[in-house]
Amino acid sequence: MKLYGIKNCDSVRKAVRFFKEHNIDFETVDFRETPVGCDTIDRWLEKVAVKELFNSRSTTYRKLGLKDFGLDEAGMRKWLCKENTLVKRPVVETDDGDVIVGFDEKRYKERFL
Repeated sequence: MKLYGIKNCDSVRKAVRFFKEHNIDFETVDFRETPVGCDTIDRWLEKVAVKELFNSRSTTYRKLGLKDFGLDEAGMRKWLCKENTLVKRPVVETDDGDVIVGFDEKRYKERFL
């Protein structure tokens, strides 16, 4: 199982803490150290909607002024491929191919415990 995000993200820290507390094996992938390409983004988009994956509340979104672009889904995908910090975090990709976006303790307990 892989957990994608950035180290200083509170939601990523919560997910890491959850997995460690419950002795669940996982590998972390930091977007800043190892950016993911469109192939990974597209694989996730087969499982979740682009609006769920695209973080329009991120600092990167505000800094780039993307609100003014009026992005459609294709535009969101393009920006996710170009700038991984626009991905809502964390993204957990399970060994069976499931994709979970964001940290929700109740959902994590239902899925992983």
